[in-house]
Amino acid sequence: MARVVSKRGMQLVLCLLALTFANCQKSGSGKVYRYNGVMNVDGRVRTYLLNLPPQYYDTSNLTLVIALHGFGGSAAQAEEDYGITDKANSEGFIVVYPEGTPSNGPFHLRSWNTGTCCPVAQDENVDDVHFISVLIDQMIANYKVNPKKVYVAGMSNGAMMSYTLACDLSDKIAAITSVSGTLMVSSPCQPSRAVPILHIHSALDTKVPYDGGIGMGGHYFTPVDSTMGVWSALDSCNTPPQVVQENGYTFTEWKDYTGKVAIDLYLTQDGGHSWPGGLKPRDKADPPSTAFKATDLLWDFFQHYSLP
Repeated sequence: MARVVSKRGMQLVLCLLALTFANCQKSGSGKVYRYNGVMNVDGRVRTYLLNLPPQYYDTSNLTLVIALHGFGGSAAQAEEDYGITDKANSEGFIVVYPEGTPSNGPFHLRSWNTGTCCPVAQDENVDDVHFISVLIDQMIANYKVNPKKVYVAGMSNGAMMSYTLACDLSDKIAAITSVSGTLMVSSPCQPSRAVPILHIHSALDTKVPYDGGIGMGGHYFTPVDSTMGVWSALDSCNTPPQVVQENGYTFTEWKDYTGKVAIDLYLTQDGGHSWPGGLKPRDKADPPSTAFKATDLLWDFFQHYSLP
């Protein structure tokens, strides 16, 4: 015998169906500002957390920052530890936190495939470049994103992914920030345009050593100096870098042939494998540098650049 479903029951059914696609949080006005999104890309279920700023519904042509967690991290962890959502809400930009591929182990550790790092994404040859490309297209199509102002910021394995995206998606990404990462691509980096780079690292980082070598998981990581050398050539930096010693960190800046800043490098003397000015993701994690707030630096840096 058929069961008659009440109007309220039907609304509940529709709500549950919607939750299989994306969870959302509404304000008192009924406007949605936060989404837990789900996508199917290359036969894989991919997830992300999206935050719209308070002024979203009254503005247009907004900046989009894509924030990438480190190995074993998550969207929620990145949001809590890096402080980018608070910055986005105060400055009026959109931030999305995509998630890497989880392992089958008990902790479901997530990773990004940067070419030569990290499992399980590397082992399974996950096309994370395609995932982020599709995500960017969806953000531009469905939200008030200025396609010329899309940026990527990553931590650790997410920072390595930022470099991979700069190599392969330079037509969609205006600039990147790498925190405690390095260039780990498996094939030559060949961007279609010069990509401005902000790199932040600690001299005390032993998990991804600044000078290169064996770090977390027994992986070999390329020296940051090597990464800077690759990108200074790609960004046509034909003059020697300018080096300034500040209180607690060294600042190095490369400019391109027009005299415009192309690469900024901040090397702190405190902290470790952590997000400067942020929170420790766990008790035994390295303490964050107190020299500055990485989130403030990346936002200031991004505002100087857009796609042509």
